Amino acid sequence: MARTVEDTAITPPVIAPPGPVTRTLLRWFMRPARVAAVERLSPRFQRIRLEGAALQDVLWAPGQKIQVAMGTGLAARTYTPVSWDVTRGATQLLIFSHGDGPGSRWAAGLGVGDGCQFFGPRRSLDFADHTGPWVLFGDETSFAVALACRVALGSGFRCVFEVSDLAEARSVLDAMGLSDAMLIDRLAGEGHLAAVVDALSHAGGDAGHFALTGRAPAIQQITRALKERGVAASRRKAKAYWAPGKSGLD
Repeated sequence: MARTVEDTAITPPVIAPPGPVTRTLLRWFMRPARVAAVERLSPRFQRIRLEGAALQDVLWAPGQKIQVAMGTGLAARTYTPVSWDVTRGATQLLIFSHGDGPGSRWAAGLGVGDGCQFFGPRRSLDFADHTGPWVLFGDETSFAVALACRVALGSGFRCVFEVSDLAEARSVLDAMGLSDAMLIDRLAGEGHLAAVVDALSHAGGDAGHFALTGRAPAIQQITRALKERGVAASRRKAKAYWAPGKSGLD
C-alpha cells in the first residue's frame, strides 16, 4: 500500500546519490532488493515486485509494513506488502501515487533491474490477537493491506473503501482479485461518511471487528459513530496512513 497522498502532477524523479554516511547507515539497517517487475494498473496505481536474497527467510505477517529508502538522504516511504515469498525471496507492493512527493517520484522512475533499500518488515496493523469476522475501512492507500489480509482473515472478511475515482478503484481491485469490496465516492465535507458507517455496521453485524485505516479525519469520525452505535473498543483497530497536509504517519 502506498501510504502517502500528495498534490500536483507526477514528474520524473531527480535523485542525488547518497553520501558516505548515508550509504553506511543503509548497509547497516536496510535490506537490499532489486525491482523484478513493474506493472501499471491505472494512472495512479502500480504493482511492483521486489526480489533478492535479503528477502528470504524473513518473518512476515499480513498487515506489516516496510519502509523504502527514496534514494536521497534517509528519506523513506512506508508500504504494506501484498504478499511475501520467503522461499524465493520476493515481495509484491501495490503503490498508489498521487502528486509530486518523494514516493510518487520514486515510483514514476522505477524500472526492472533497479536496486532499492528497505527497512522491515515491521509491525503495523496486527490481527493476530482477534478472531473474525473482520470489516476493513480505508481508501486507496488501504488497498494493499486489504489484499494482504483477505486470506489470513478468512471468508468473513469485508472491505468498505472511500475513493476519489470509482472507475479507477474498481478496475484496480478487479485486477488484484478484490472485486467484492464496496466502494463509496468520497465527497467534500465528509457527506459520504454516514453511508460508510451504515455499510460497516451492516457488514460487521453484532459481532464483527473493525479495522479502520487510511485517512485520519475519516477514521476519527467513523470511530465516534461506531462508539455511538455500541461498538466496543475491543472490536476496533485503527491505523491512520495519512492526513491532509501531512505524510508518513505510519
